[in-house]
Amino acid sequence: MQFLTVISTIFFPLTLITGWFGMNFKDMPGLENGYPAVMALSIVIIVICILIFKKKKII
Repeated sequence: MQFLTVISTIFFPLTLITGWFGMNFKDMPGLENGYPAVMALSIVIIVICILIFKKKKII
C-alpha cells in the first residue's frame, strides 16, 4: 500500500500539468513555446518527490 501511495503522489501533479496543457484553446500563455518548460517542471517535481521520500526513508 505504501508503494502505491508513493507512485500516486508522484503522478498526481504530473496529471494536473498534462491536463492543463492538454486543453484546446488558442490564447493560453506558454502554449507556443512552453512545452520544454512543462517537461522540465515535470522532471523537477519527480526529483523533488523522490528526494522527499528518500529523506523520510519511505523508499
